[in-house]
Amino acid sequence: MDRTREYIAESLELHLFFARIMKEHALFLKAGFLPPGAQFAKKSEWYLRQFETILSRAITLSDHVVRECVLECGEVVTEFTACAELLTRRFTGTFIDPCLTARAKQLNGRGCDENPRSEIALKRQVRQLNRDALALVEGLIAFKESILHKVREYRLFTANYPLLIEHILREAKLYRAHLRRLEGMDSCDAEELRENELFWNRIMMEHALFIRGLLDPTEEKLICQADEFAKEFKCLLETASKAQDRTMSCELTEKFRDFKRAGAEGLNDCKIRSVILPLLADHVLREANHYLRLLNG
Repeated sequence: MDRTREYIAESLELHLFFARIMKEHALFLKAGFLPPGAQFAKKSEWYLRQFETILSRAITLSDHVVRECVLECGEVVTEFTACAELLTRRFTGTFIDPCLTARAKQLNGRGCDENPRSEIALKRQVRQLNRDALALVEGLIAFKESILHKVREYRLFTANYPLLIEHILREAKLYRAHLRRLEGMDSCDAEELRENELFWNRIMMEHALFIRGLLDPTEEKLICQADEFAKEFKCLLETASKAQDRTMSCELTEKFRDFKRAGAEGLNDCKIRSVILPLLADHVLREANHYLRLLNG
């Protein structure tokens, strides 16, 4: 593939995954505020709508452009996403546009034939999308940092763990780093790729910690399983910081992905006691699918 087509495809694949992740971060932030934090809830919803627009633009440009493996691995949408969005909309009172998920499901991967659209025009549209997303994610990072600062100083209450805010802040910074690299503002070398694996192992560990802490105390078996995953990823992080071991990362993440899939299904079917929003369960499942695609790529 030539460099222009690679730039276009990689940019759109990035947005299909991360723009959805960012809009859900905004939703989770909004859902965690009580009335005294109403201004933060309002700003969270503003970011939710802005990233919906970014995602919509990416979907419009992606048909027959992005790789099939990205569409099929479950990082864009899963079989649970539509139901999880419907339930979360009902629980939070926040509108979640179902058309974005329906449209994403209809996307076709890149085939052997040349795309009928003008590559020059498409590149121009993608470049503008990247720049708009970069400006937006810069603002979201600053917003998350301000929330975290106020929470740490006991000047703001949220139902979200401080670690969860740190967690979603790191993911936003990764999105920004990829956008900067695509726009020639930064480079990606072998060391950065290694750090990327360490990054996602840490994300998986924190997912396990969040799941453990959000399950109802009566869900003892699931709590123990989540705790064990947290310990295993912590151990893997300590090992991987000294010597890379992609095989272990893949095997453990596959097991954790299956655990998350069962959890997403159980929450959609109202079979698990917790304070986990169904869309949060689907969200962490998509991130595991994304990481596995990177590991297997």
